[in-house]
Amino acid sequence: MENIRNIIFDLGGVLYNIDQRLSLEALKNLGLNDLDRFLLEAGREQVFERFDRGEISPIDFRQKLRKLSGLDVSDEQIDAAWNAMLLDFPEYRIDLLEGLRGHYRLFLLSNTNAIHYPHYQRYMQQTFGVDGLDHLFEKTYLSHQLGMRKPDAEVYIHILKENELLPEETLFIDDTLEHVLGARKVGLKAVWLDLSKLKVTDLFNWRYQLRPEVAELL
Repeated sequence: MENIRNIIFDLGGVLYNIDQRLSLEALKNLGLNDLDRFLLEAGREQVFERFDRGEISPIDFRQKLRKLSGLDVSDEQIDAAWNAMLLDFPEYRIDLLEGLRGHYRLFLLSNTNAIHYPHYQRYMQQTFGVDGLDHLFEKTYLSHQLGMRKPDAEVYIHILKENELLPEETLFIDDTLEHVLGARKVGLKAVWLDLSKLKVTDLFNWRYQLRPEVAELL
């Protein structure tokens, strides 16, 4: 892995612990009875994908959820349920990123939205006294600000071009296989972090360098 000069990290799952089931449970606790129908209709309208791209506002997103779920609930209740999946950012992962910056150019690429990201920022401020996540990376790329999301090729190409990165020298780490396959299609070295078997710290040694075994995951 000596040829790797740059690393692009996913956020949710890889660095920030999440559990999407908790948001679904929160919606059920608000009175959502037919979860399968709700998810099917939301999928047909690509509600979550459009929100990730910033194509719909938080106001529109909340209205969509009310319409699809049939729930008569407040903005605050929707936001709380939507953010229920967001757990924590372990301090040892901050230590990892700070150590890695001495060896690699670090970037963040996250499919996120205008309700989740302010929550991340508040959490980092309240927990660590820092203003969000930007200080940990050379640059952060957020889907709702870019108008692009993983696994579309355009988002990976945008990062490569803007930062003059060579794909063969750039490692992408994500816990969603679909996103990893999308990155590989544009030439990136990409690791699927199967969270049932691996955590992000398993990829690096005590000197904050990639382990040789990572090559077997590409």
